[in-house]
Amino acid sequence: MLSDQKILVTGAAGQIGWPLATHLAATNEVWGLARFSAASDRSRLEDAGIIPFRAELGVDDLTDLPDDFTHVVHLAAHMSGADYDHALRVNAEGTGMLLAHCRKAKAVLVMSTHSVYRPQPDPHHVFVEADALGDVNSAVTPTYSVSKIAEEAVARFCARAFDLPVTIARMNASYGPNGGLPAYHLDAVAVGQPVHTRWDPCMYSPIFEDDINEQVAPLLDAATVPATVLNWAGDEAVSVQEWARIMGELCGVQPDVVVTETPNTLRGSVADVSRRRALTGPCRVGLHEGLRRTWEHRHGGPPPAGQPPR
Repeated sequence: MLSDQKILVTGAAGQIGWPLATHLAATNEVWGLARFSAASDRSRLEDAGIIPFRAELGVDDLTDLPDDFTHVVHLAAHMSGADYDHALRVNAEGTGMLLAHCRKAKAVLVMSTHSVYRPQPDPHHVFVEADALGDVNSAVTPTYSVSKIAEEAVARFCARAFDLPVTIARMNASYGPNGGLPAYHLDAVAVGQPVHTRWDPCMYSPIFEDDINEQVAPLLDAATVPATVLNWAGDEAVSVQEWARIMGELCGVQPDVVVTETPNTLRGSVADVSRRRALTGPCRVGLHEGLRRTWEHRHGGPPPAGQPPR
């Protein structure tokens, strides 16, 4: 548990950043850096006691941002589009500019992505941190994996150049009341729409919002020079097909899963979480419980009568 610290959270208006920033703000001074593309995002942060700071990393000047943060949680990322130059500027150069500015920090957590791994033909392959990296998901987010690999390299450099303790955490499938792939699939099942995925099976290691929030402190404690690199994922390996079945039980419907095979994408995203578990202990929220909580928050109450979760 972090308390009485001055913490910067980038991407603070996002799917992971918003619940995390509010979680940290309960016991710390938290600044939230974001682009604030929606005007309501700024006021939402302010209402939660978070100090907003508008900037697009790699593009905007950070001179007016304080440089005395004790901890930095860097979640902001550019994901869309086919402009490699812009993606590298935001994800790689922006990370370097941020860490250089915040080099006085005790520790920095840089969130990378499971999408840095080179695809494997076996959908059940368990990715360890030493596995090969490569260009992936080019049909969906063509610049993302390349620019996030570059971000990792820049973060590793900053750790050594500035003697700045860094943890690089490769996020898998995050989800919860504020969104994420399983949450969006649950929304589809709830209204009778099909769940779309790219392989059968399409494997993930999903991690619930509460576990993410609670694991930030030990992951920051694990920051080192050279940087610590680990997979940030849940303890259960599950396919889209399986979580859709569980969602169908929650909603009382038969889900329709549509598979459109997509070359040059990860056939599976199962993560070895040994390093993370050694630091954080096991996750507290299993998939069934996480989906039930997500349902209750996003759909206004418990699952339909007669359809309790397993």
